[in-house]
Amino acid sequence: MIISLDNAQISATFSTKGGELQRLENKETALEYLWTGDANFWGKFSPILFPIVGGLKEDTYFFEGKSYQLPRHGFARDREFEAHKISPDEVLFLLKEDQESLKVYPFEFQLGLRYRLTGNTLSCSYEVLNTGDNDLWFSIGGHPAFRLPLQPELSYSDYYLEFNKDTQLNVHQVTDNLIEEETEPIHLQAEKLNLTHELFYQDALVLKDMKSNKISLKSLKDEHGLDFQFKGFPFFGIWAAKDADFICLEPWCGIADGIAHDQELSKKEGIIQLAPGKEWSRHWEVTCF
Repeated sequence: MIISLDNAQISATFSTKGGELQRLENKETALEYLWTGDANFWGKFSPILFPIVGGLKEDTYFFEGKSYQLPRHGFARDREFEAHKISPDEVLFLLKEDQESLKVYPFEFQLGLRYRLTGNTLSCSYEVLNTGDNDLWFSIGGHPAFRLPLQPELSYSDYYLEFNKDTQLNVHQVTDNLIEEETEPIHLQAEKLNLTHELFYQDALVLKDMKSNKISLKSLKDEHGLDFQFKGFPFFGIWAAKDADFICLEPWCGIADGIAHDQELSKKEGIIQLAPGKEWSRHWEVTCF
C-alpha cells in the first residue's frame, strides 16, 4: 500500500513494504530528490536496516549457544509494516515480531518508522521498543538514495558532498561484505568530496570516526541540493551502485562484522542492548533546497 504526505512545500510517498520512503518532491519546482529505484542498478529507494547493519560473517550469528542466519541488512526492509497516518504531514509505520522473524531473530520487539514533513524538511525517526522479557540486541540504520544529477543537463561529477566538521575521511575497506580494520584516508578539499562513479567501484565508503553531523549535497552549477543532518549515529556509509545515478547517505547504529569477529551477537561492534520495556530512538532529516 502507498501512503502520501504533503505540505505547502514538499510531498513524500511511502510504501508499507519496509515502511520505505520512495519519493520526495519539491512542489514549487517539481524537482524529485529521491532515486527512481531502477532495478537494473539497485531496485530500492530508502530501505531500513534492521536488526543488523551490513553483512554477518558467513551470514550467521550466535546467541545463547544457538546459530541463526540473517541476510545482509536484516529482514525489516522486506516486511510489510502497519501504517498509521497521524496527519497530512506525519505517518508512523510499525513492525512487530512474528513466527517467521522469531526463527531467525529470537527477540520480541516493536520497530517504528515515523516520518514528518516540516516546511521543506523530511524527518525520519527510528523508534524501537523492547516488548519482551529479556534484553533486546539490535542494530539499525538508514539507506536513503538521492538522485543525481538533480538537473538533466548536468552530470554526476558536477556535484560534491560538503562535511560540516571533517577535513579527512578514514575509509574502512569492505571485503566480501565484511569490514577491514585498516583505513585509507581521503583528504577533503575545503571539507568537500567531489563525486565520481569510480569512488564506489570497490563498494561503500565505510566510516567509523566521522565528526560531521551534517552533510550537504551541492553543485557549483545548480542552486538546488540538500542538507542531510543526523545525530547519535556512530557509523556512516556513503555508497552508490556501479555507474548508477544516485548517492546513498547512510547513518548507522551498527556496522557489518569485522573480518576477525567471532560472530557472537552480544559482542558485535556497535550492537545496542535494550532492557525489557525500554524505548530507544534516533532520527535523521533531509532539507531540500
